[in-house]
Order: sequence, then structure tokens, then C-alpha cells
Amino acid sequence: MAKAIKHLFTSESVTKGHPDKVADQISDAVLDALIRHDPAARVACETMVTTGLVVLAGEVTVHTKKAEDELARIDEIVREAIRKIGYDHPEIGFDYRSCAVVRALHGQSADISQGVTEGKGEHREQGAGDQGIMFGFACNETKALMPLPVYLSHRLTEKLSEVRENGKLNWILPDGKSQVTIEYVDNVPSRIHTVVISTQHVDNAKVVNQKTGNMTKWARDEIIKKVIKPVIMAENPKMWNNKIKFHINPTGRFVIGGPHGDAGVTGRKIIVDTYGGRGSHGGGAFSGKDPSKVDRSASYMARYIAKNIVAAKLATACEVQLAYAIGVPEPISVLVDCEGTEVIDEAKIAKAVQKIFPLTPKAIIDHLNLRRPIYSETAHDGHFGRRGKGFTWEKTDKVKALKTELGL
Repeated sequence: MAKAIKHLFTSESVTKGHPDKVADQISDAVLDALIRHDPAARVACETMVTTGLVVLAGEVTVHTKKAEDELARIDEIVREAIRKIGYDHPEIGFDYRSCAVVRALHGQSADISQGVTEGKGEHREQGAGDQGIMFGFACNETKALMPLPVYLSHRLTEKLSEVRENGKLNWILPDGKSQVTIEYVDNVPSRIHTVVISTQHVDNAKVVNQKTGNMTKWARDEIIKKVIKPVIMAENPKMWNNKIKFHINPTGRFVIGGPHGDAGVTGRKIIVDTYGGRGSHGGGAFSGKDPSKVDRSASYMARYIAKNIVAAKLATACEVQLAYAIGVPEPISVLVDCEGTEVIDEAKIAKAVQKIFPLTPKAIIDHLNLRRPIYSETAHDGHFGRRGKGFTWEKTDKVKALKTELGL
């Protein structure tokens, strides 16, 4: 009998208050505000945050008076996004009331616009907003068809935000991270090996040992009891075991955090946003980009395709690659890689995909209903494996069509 092959795989997530995620949420708050009043708005909004400062840069073109009005009150939009995250007191070093907001936004390049606007450019049909490669991934490790390490990491950051916002752990502050290591046996998740939680916190005697300056045992135990264990038990009770290694605020203390502790920039958490390193990444970020940018819309479509393939039981894991050229509507290439788990030839699956799924930018946008203000919710706790009306790419409504097309 062959010896079982074991390996460890680790993924991370970050909370709403992590500096890079603050930047992502501000960029998507601006996008939502504009696309709400102008579904055809062209937005590529980058954000940088640091102590007491927010800088917006990029390209924005709107076509309605109401969208222009939203642009005029962009300071208010930024401040409201920061308030929702929880940076509402100057003592934290970053506060929605007092931070300065600097804007350096201008219109989209006419050269790009003519290749993206329907009825213009060489191809007349709406083309891709940029060249690039986009990946989607799915596997059967969770009900959401996401890799287990990143899925649990996201649920932990969600829980950190929840217990902070509902007051169950009212000494937690907005910035934080999670990390989960899973032991696999023959490529199947076997047990949770290590959980790391780093959370910003207040500096008082209950939370911080005043002699050592480090987090108290009581506070660490509260994180395990009210954050980690509930998440694991809700997802898979069998995964809870007394061998799990816990590292709670392993540096000892985490009082200075958020944009005051480290500058944040839009698009620096692209692996957190996707599959935790389990699937490939083309390099393009999501937040602040309207759906004409295939970095975003085609990545959502690739996830939609991969998830339907796994949901149809055509494979236990699937990665889909889509490639585009700027201004060209049809993808340059479509690749389906099932990592050897497919039950039917991958080339046949790829042909079925091209027949069933819309792959031009306009068709993707229409099919997934992407010209809506749905993006602020995507800017924290991952873009994939989520529930809600906005996450149309998480549907598995093409399972029957795939099976029929493949004669199954």
C-alpha cells in the first residue's frame, strides 16, 4: 500500500481596517457612488492612505449630472467609507473627521476610450479595457467551492470585525490579520495545523500586561474562544482538535495600527482577494475599477466558469485562464486546467465553456449584471466564496447546460 503524501498549505486574510483594505474600500466606495448614477462611468480610482491623509489618483469619466454631483462631494464619500470601517477617533491616528483628502483625478484617455466604447474603435463592439490574463479557480474543499485555507482565513477576519462591531470584544480595533495552515493528506484537507491572528487592540490593563507590555493571556484566550473556535465549528467541527497551534498577536502587542502604523495602497492584497495562493493570478487588482476593465470582470467570469465546472462534478479542482487584448472583444485564449481531476477531456470542457459562457466584455457585464453599485462589499473578506445578491459570479446555474453539452 502506497504511503500517504502529506503537505502543508497556508493562506491569509486581512480585516476591513488593514491599511491596504482601507484603500480598496475607499476606491470601491467611489466607484459605487459614481456607477449608481451613471452605469457607463469609467473609473480607475487608486487610493493611498497614511497618517491623517487620503490621496486619490486615477482616471474618472462620467456622463450624467448626478454622477458629476457625486464627484463634487468625493470628500464626503471617502469619509463615510472610513467611518463605516471604524476609524472614528483621532486617538487611533486615522480618523474620518480629521483626515485630509487630496484628489488627483482626471478623465480617461481618449485612446483607451475608443477601444472600450461600443460603436467606436477598430472592432466597433466594446473591447477589453486592457490586455492581460485573468484566472478563476474552484475546488471541492468547502461548500462554497473555495480552497479551505483562504476560506477559513476570510471567515476569521469577518468574525474579528463582527465581534468588534457588536461589542463582544470591544477592546479590538479595526486593523488585523488572519492566517490558516491546513495539513493535506493525498491532496485532501486533513486537519487544521496552525491559526495565526494578529489584531489591533486598546492599551489597558485587561488587554495589555503593564509590566511586559504584551497582550494578556486573558485577551488571547478570548480571541480563541470568541473568534477562532466559532468559525471552525461553524465550517467543519471535525477540524477542531487539541493539536492546533495558535499564534495570537505573536509580536506581543499591536496597539499602533491601521494607516497610522503603515501606509495602505489600493491593489496590494490581490492574493487575499482571490484564492490565497492556491490558484494562479494574472497580476491585475480589482478595487476601484469599473467592469469595462477585464482585470475585474473577466476574473469574475473565470471564477463563475470554474465554479460551475466543479459544481457539475466534471472535476474536483479547476482553474480557468482567460486572455484579452486591449480594444479586442473576444478573448485571445481560453484554457481549462483541472489538475488531473477531470472526468472528461479538458479540451472538450474548454469548447463547452466557449459555447455556454459569454466571454466578451459587454456580454460578461450584462450576464453578471456588473453595472451596479455592488463593489464596496467585495473590497473586504475576499471577492469569491461569498453570498449575497451582488456576487452573481458565485451562482452555479450553468451546471445543467455543461452536462448537456458534454453528453453527461
